[in-house]
Amino acid sequence: MTDTKPNEARKEGKMEDLPAKKPVTIICVGMAGSGKTTFMQRLNSHLHAKKNPPYVINLDPAVRSVPFGCNIDIRDSINYKKVMETYNLGPNGAIVTSLNLFATKIDQVIGLVDKRSSNFNHCIIDTPGQIECFVWSASGSIITEAFASEFPTVIAYIIDTPRTSSPTTFISNMLYACSILYKTKMPMILVFNKTDVKKADFAKEWMSDFESFQDALQKNIKLSDETSEGSGYMASLVNSMSLVLEEFYSTLDTVSCSAYTGEGFDDFLKAVDSKVEEYNEIYVKERERVVKERKEREKENKEKNLEHLMSDMGLENKDKKKEKETETGERIDVLSDISSGNEEDDDDDEIDAQIKKDEARGYEHGIINIDDDNDNEEEASKISSAKKAIQERYKRAVANGESNTKFAADVTKYIRQTQG
Repeated sequence: MTDTKPNEARKEGKMEDLPAKKPVTIICVGMAGSGKTTFMQRLNSHLHAKKNPPYVINLDPAVRSVPFGCNIDIRDSINYKKVMETYNLGPNGAIVTSLNLFATKIDQVIGLVDKRSSNFNHCIIDTPGQIECFVWSASGSIITEAFASEFPTVIAYIIDTPRTSSPTTFISNMLYACSILYKTKMPMILVFNKTDVKKADFAKEWMSDFESFQDALQKNIKLSDETSEGSGYMASLVNSMSLVLEEFYSTLDTVSCSAYTGEGFDDFLKAVDSKVEEYNEIYVKERERVVKERKEREKENKEKNLEHLMSDMGLENKDKKKEKETETGERIDVLSDISSGNEEDDDDDEIDAQIKKDEARGYEHGIINIDDDNDNEEEASKISSAKKAIQERYKRAVANGESNTKFAADVTKYIRQTQG
């Protein structure tokens, strides 16, 4: 169990140097009928009995009533039936749309939880009974990622133990749990619920002993006429899956409990604490690495876009120009350099011819226009300073990660300045 004394001492003004401890977020997912809502109610009452009340969030917009009080309820902000009527959707489509609408305000939800995080040690979240609406939707990923980025997050996969007594159904549940684990990339606990109806010893034995599962599978094939008719394909598939999942079982914590009697909830909370340690040791570093790589990719894309923008405007980046030179100091000719070089040569010839004509005309009349020379020098200085300003502006844009639109507006301003 998580100790509540540090939080109490912090409230009283003691232990001021003690760093604030983030509450644990427990996201409860599972198949329809597995007992998620009842599990949430029992977990809520169990934590209240321990004098450690949790922060409760309901994300099921279609449920009529919940047997526990919610700090945040999606039904308070989104009318499920109204969504169905407005968007002409069915039940599942309306759930997904409701979650999408709720996900647009997830920053406010995180802010509320974080604001009150010193008052609780656990934040428990109930999800829709249609598991695919949450796990495989974009809004479900956004909500999970938002909580995982701020708080230690654990996935509790609730399993209906009596219905998992068949080896085929058991493997189906394990495959779904495996897919959720690799989709969310969060620590997971397998919770075998309804142990008051059927003990979960058989499931734990199947997970630890491959031969025991094989024996159960063979017995099931002999007893069931329906299975025996297609037993060749089914037995082969289940055998293959059981071998693949053997490695998967080693990464999971398994807990058996009963939401009806309250049995096993102390073990569940101990498993949550161990998963928090796993989150801090493994998942936090992995998430930091992923976020760092994502920022680097965004920075590279930003630099490429700005380079293309400057190239389209005919501006030259001195740093990039140097990169085009070889180690021997020779310049690598590119198509843009060749074309611009030819144009510059043509322009130089015309300028030289015009200068000769002006000089001849000036000497014929005995007049040399000094003011024109000064104007040319001022114009050149003006253009040079504008180019330097554009270069400096470009560097600031890259460093600050500014948008291309804002940078292009400033560049256009400078170009107009240089053109008078």
